[in-house]
Amino acid sequence: MSSSTSPATTTNPKTQEKEEPREFGGPWGCLAIMIFSHIIPYYYWYCLEFNDSKLVWFGDVDWARAWQHARPNWTAFNIYMGFIVFEGLLAWLIPGHYHDGLPLTHEGGRKLQYNCNAIQAWYVLLGTVAVLYVTGIAPISMLLDNYASVLSVAIIFSNLVALFTYFYTIAIGRQHRMTGSFLYDYFMGAILNPRLGSLDLKMFTEARISWVLLFMLTLSAAAKQYEQLGYITSPMVFMITAHFLYCNAIMKGEECIVSTWDIFYEKWGWLLIFWNLAGVPFVYCYSSVYILKKGTEINHPIWYTVLLFAVLLFAYYIWDTAQSQRNRFRMMKANTFKDRKTFPQLPYGTLPPNAKCLKTKAGSELLVDGWWAYARKPHYTTDIMMALSWGLICGFGSFIPYFYFCFFTGMIIHRAHRDMERCKRKYKDDWDVYCNTVKYIYIPGII
Repeated sequence: MSSSTSPATTTNPKTQEKEEPREFGGPWGCLAIMIFSHIIPYYYWYCLEFNDSKLVWFGDVDWARAWQHARPNWTAFNIYMGFIVFEGLLAWLIPGHYHDGLPLTHEGGRKLQYNCNAIQAWYVLLGTVAVLYVTGIAPISMLLDNYASVLSVAIIFSNLVALFTYFYTIAIGRQHRMTGSFLYDYFMGAILNPRLGSLDLKMFTEARISWVLLFMLTLSAAAKQYEQLGYITSPMVFMITAHFLYCNAIMKGEECIVSTWDIFYEKWGWLLIFWNLAGVPFVYCYSSVYILKKGTEINHPIWYTVLLFAVLLFAYYIWDTAQSQRNRFRMMKANTFKDRKTFPQLPYGTLPPNAKCLKTKAGSELLVDGWWAYARKPHYTTDIMMALSWGLICGFGSFIPYFYFCFFTGMIIHRAHRDMERCKRKYKDDWDVYCNTVKYIYIPGII
């Protein structure tokens, strides 16, 4: 749910991306990321499953043994695809809050409409999961029982979707900002706003699949722990709370996603498809799986657990309200803002219409009020704080729970750098004025 300070302008769909440098190290960097993204989920799962949750030298991994456990099967297929289809049906069928997106320059200023019913679908899903668990028809613990096989199904499915999307887009001539390099364009994507009827696929996979499936994996780990111990440990309660807050924030503020960089600017290529359908849920859940594997071995003093809950809630509050402030400010300027009564609506989440901002020659206004008066990326800082808390609740017995924190921190700093480069190109001298007004990027007074 992270985005840039301001959406960038777009070019003609069939022109090359001459003004922007190739990101992620160009085609070879993209290839390296694709290879890395396929290996890492299996490697860390192997360490959790077969090496007492400790790292093993990569060359010592028994890949044949790993594949025996990770081969896709019909149970895994039914679990994963059942989830995808059920979420899709909820997105299609449930009436929601209709919201207009930002005007698309390459389509003459046309605004796409989004049915923001994620919060309704979220509670329907939670109720369905509860009923299936209580009745024993399909207990959520099945997900962790088939973790590796479901991961394989997710990886296969995401790659098939990426392949089909790219070549179908080229076939129908809807490619956008192409560079001429197949590898790079495949990685970054060819289409900007893919839709299946009224369902926006890019927004659907980001909001309804990645984070919801992550929460389902944590819930499954908690159910498995309860089945094993007869109770849920405090570290597992922490992870349920952390992932519920994160996922619920995305569901209740779905209309805010419409104006983010991911939806407005980023193309739907392998990067977004793979990581939303497979990478995010199966890589970001390591802390929950680690806590399940270690059980009662993780035993913190009460003060330590209380402190981490305080850090989590503090970071969450700033992260949630900062996101709301910025995106609602954008919607007010675009006359698309509609107040929603979703839970929880936190105080200081909406700034007044006359919030302080800098007018630019590009026509956009840069927010310099609320949390955004103190730093340019307050939501990134608090996102990193939450990521660190997910590792700290696991203790210090293994690096694996901290992989997400390290990975996410590097990714988000790189994303911030990409964003600032784009803003500098777009706003030119006005960007320097903005940077002099809001001097710090992440932490006021420090950096």
